[in-house]
Amino acid sequence: MSTASPVVTVVIPTYNQADFLREALDSVAKQDIQEWEAVVVNNASSDHTKEVISSFGDPRIRVIDFKNHGVIAASRNLALMQATSPFVAFLDSDDWWHPTKLSRCVATLQGGSDIVCHSEEWRSAKRSRIVHYGPEQRTEYQELLLGGNCVSTSAVVGRTKVFQELGGFSTDPRFVTAEDYEFWLRLARERAHFVFVKEVLGVFRIHSLSASSSVERNSAAEMAVVAHHLASASFASPRLMRRRLALSHYSTARSFHAAGNFRQALSSFWLSVRRSPWSLRTYAGFGLSVLGALRASVTR
Repeated sequence: MSTASPVVTVVIPTYNQADFLREALDSVAKQDIQEWEAVVVNNASSDHTKEVISSFGDPRIRVIDFKNHGVIAASRNLALMQATSPFVAFLDSDDWWHPTKLSRCVATLQGGSDIVCHSEEWRSAKRSRIVHYGPEQRTEYQELLLGGNCVSTSAVVGRTKVFQELGGFSTDPRFVTAEDYEFWLRLARERAHFVFVKEVLGVFRIHSLSASSSVERNSAAEMAVVAHHLASASFASPRLMRRRLALSHYSTARSFHAAGNFRQALSSFWLSVRRSPWSLRTYAGFGLSVLGALRASVTR
C-alpha cells in the first residue's frame, strides 16, 4: 500500500448499492498505480454501505455522509472541491474499472491534456457491447451542443484545478441526470482540451433499461441543458433549436426501442419528425418501431 501523496482523487457517490460499491472499490484497490485516494460520498444509505467500506481496511478510502436530496452533482462537487491531488476521476458506485485505468489516463493527462475519456464496455444482465466516445472534434463547444453528449462520467479523469475553477457540476434540478453533459459543455466553452483513449478501461453497468420514467426524465434533462446553452450561444437560431431538439427526441426514441417500448418509441420518433422532417434515420427508426410493435402484438 502506498503512503505517498495521492496523484488521483477518485470520487464515488453512492446510495444503497453496497454490493455494487464493493466491486467498484475493489477495482480501485487493484489499480496498477497505488497513489490514489477514494472518497465515497454516502447519500444516507440504509443498507450495509458502511460495512463494505470498512471491510477494505484501507486508509486511502474515506467516506463522507451527505444527503444530496436527489441531486448527485452535489455529492460529486463536495468531494471534488476538497480534492488536493493533481487529477480527479469519477466512478459511479455501480460501475468498475480495469487495473490499468488510472495509469493509462494519468499518463495521457501528463502529456498536456485537461480531460481524458476512455472506451467502456456497456454490460447488462443479457448483453454486452463496446462503446467508444468522442472523437475530439466533437468536443468543440458548438459541435458538443448541437451533436449531443460524447463523454461518459465514469470514464473521465481530469485536472482537478480545471474542474474546480469551473465550480464543478451544476446542481440545477432541471439538469438532474444530464448534469455531466452540462459540465462538459462548460468545459468545452472554456476550450478545455479533451483526449479520447480508444481502449476499454472500464465497465458501465446497465440496469432498469425498461423504466419509461427514467428515459423520459433523461430526455427532459438533456433538453433543459440544450435550451439553457442555446439561449446564450452566438450561433443559435430557431432552425438549430428545432434540429437539436429533434436529435433529443430521436435519442429518446432509440432508448425506448432498445427497451422494447415500441409505442413510446413511435411517439418520440414522431416528435423528432415534427421538429426536423428531413432526417432519413428518423424515418428508418420509425419503421423499425412499427415492425417491433406489430411483432409484439402478434406474440401476445
